[in-house]
Amino acid sequence: MKNIDSLCINTIRTLAIDAVEKANSGHPGMPMGMAPAAYALWTKHLRYNPKNPRWMNRDRFVLSCGHGSMLLYALLYLTGYDLSLDEIKNFRQWGSKTPGHPESNLTPGVEVTTGPLGQGISNAVGMAIAEKYLAEYFNRNQFPIIDYNIYVFASDGDLEEGVSSETSSLAGHLGLNNLIVIYDDNHISIDGNTSLAFTEDVAKRYEGYGWHVQVVDGDGNDLDTFENAINNAKEEIGRPSFIKWRSHIGYGSPNKHDTPEAHGSPLGKEEVALTKKAYGWDPEKTFYIPDESLVKFREQVSKGEELEKKWVTLFESYSKTYPDLASEFNSAIKKKRPQDWEKLWRESLPIFDTSKPIATREAQGKLLDALQAHLMPKLPFLIGGSADLADSTKSIYKGAIPFSRENRSGRYLHYGIREHGMGAIMNGIAATGILIPYGATYFCFTDYMRPTIRLAALAKYPVIFVYTHDSIGVGEDGPTHQPIEHLTSFRAIPGLTLIRPADANETIQAWKFALEYRDGPVMLVLTRQKIPVIDQTKYSSAEQIMKGAYILKDTENRTPDLIIIATGSEVHLALEAAEQLSKEGSGVRIVSMPSWDLFEKQPQAYRDKILPPDITSRIAIEAAIRLGWDRYIGSQGEFIGMSTFGASAPSNILFEKFGFTADNIIQKAKMILSKSKK
Repeated sequence: MKNIDSLCINTIRTLAIDAVEKANSGHPGMPMGMAPAAYALWTKHLRYNPKNPRWMNRDRFVLSCGHGSMLLYALLYLTGYDLSLDEIKNFRQWGSKTPGHPESNLTPGVEVTTGPLGQGISNAVGMAIAEKYLAEYFNRNQFPIIDYNIYVFASDGDLEEGVSSETSSLAGHLGLNNLIVIYDDNHISIDGNTSLAFTEDVAKRYEGYGWHVQVVDGDGNDLDTFENAINNAKEEIGRPSFIKWRSHIGYGSPNKHDTPEAHGSPLGKEEVALTKKAYGWDPEKTFYIPDESLVKFREQVSKGEELEKKWVTLFESYSKTYPDLASEFNSAIKKKRPQDWEKLWRESLPIFDTSKPIATREAQGKLLDALQAHLMPKLPFLIGGSADLADSTKSIYKGAIPFSRENRSGRYLHYGIREHGMGAIMNGIAATGILIPYGATYFCFTDYMRPTIRLAALAKYPVIFVYTHDSIGVGEDGPTHQPIEHLTSFRAIPGLTLIRPADANETIQAWKFALEYRDGPVMLVLTRQKIPVIDQTKYSSAEQIMKGAYILKDTENRTPDLIIIATGSEVHLALEAAEQLSKEGSGVRIVSMPSWDLFEKQPQAYRDKILPPDITSRIAIEAAIRLGWDRYIGSQGEFIGMSTFGASAPSNILFEKFGFTADNIIQKAKMILSKSKK
């Protein structure tokens, strides 16, 4: 190893050590062990421009073991990204751009939000799929305008988490040779040596997935061997690559080298001094960056600018030869919708017969078929998929072509029975910035997907999560498949927009919102069972769902005596009850509330218009638990919902047995109205 290489590597190490020590919090050991590999990758192989972190054709680097975030922050600062040394010194502190785990919408140069183990490597699979699709769509002979690799640092913990198994299996099946994973094989976890619980042959496992596998033993400092492995991976044609790289956590620390103590806590003042001496560093200096080291790292600025300049020249020639594609590319980057979007949308809308009930999942299917016929050709960046439930969730459209090893132009992903992996892959696809992924499964199976949904909300990935079989309406499959607490739990996630449409027309409008919204994930929750189509000539237009809640039916020339609020399949029951109550002289307002999240974003004046504070007689109806509804009905309001798990029986029987009938609503309404008159 050359002196300058050693100097640069130790600069990474000491920056990480000092930042963790100053914060009195963090993980110094992983950056110390992986600094040589990171240095070689970032200075000799990774293609990027520090002055333009969003350059479209850059290579992507994913730190899946996000607890070692100081490795990434050190690299970003040293190579010239807009991340100052003061931010390094402010590691893990209030208002800094250097949080405990990397966040993609906070720190320039961070590609995806990582930390929960297994997510980053799984996001990278989605990023690799996105690159393959975009390359197939845009590239032409002599014009490889999309041509980048995705590199991942992954830890033992990443590979132990089940989600990485799901996504790695799919990556091998799809032959994603643009994906290169470097496994930080340091043998240490928080509890001790990984042999306590992790003794499988990881290399053989990845060979079984269909990956190109290289095993590199040693002390983690052999740059030539590392570069040879990277070059082999880049030359691989038909498989993703996995490099099992033997490293040593806390490398250079006399007393904490290869120990759990180097994993999740500062080294301590005395050990820091000893470690710096071992590196040939002045132990009295903190955040010290030798001039020669910084000059070497900052060579990446001019190198990156030259790489992008060559690409821009290529793109200019591409634009002259393929002007339409170039224009489409630029519009996609700017997240512009197709011209005449509203006109195309209206032409795509299916018409629903109010005399024929239809499940909202089926309404979705009809919409997707209509979009395929009219709008899909002008919306090539919508990528669908499902976890082995394409037909049951009605998420696949007529003529859909699967994305595969043989056909990179396919726009439908068969994820297999891998719900968690599907969510993480969709997040990675969305992180590309151009593609809009949607994926479908049963609502109950969000239990497998919660980590990915939460991260989508945190990182503001524009993902469309589609969930059908939304309630006890699942029927005979029974309580194992009937979600009752799920609506409440997902409404609790900040930044996630959940919409539960009342009928086919609300479903159409929910999809329109989801396609237009780019500031975070949208969750569509749809029925299995058929429900009536609400007559929009008689009641209010479903277009109002964009406001989260709206008056579907109101009293005429009088203040309502009672407000009934409902969502999803329960709205038509509320309407049925209101019709009878109105005949008996009661003034009833029906509010359809498909989205709490959108309703809460409305001005207070609008919210008070829909739910006037002085009208306290209220009922909420939802085939789910009550938790959260008191904000709208008050602690004294009536709630018709679930307080137990469901049961196995036809859906109409379940709704009757659990009290979801117009008669029960009328009874509750009369009870409230009688109380209000006393």
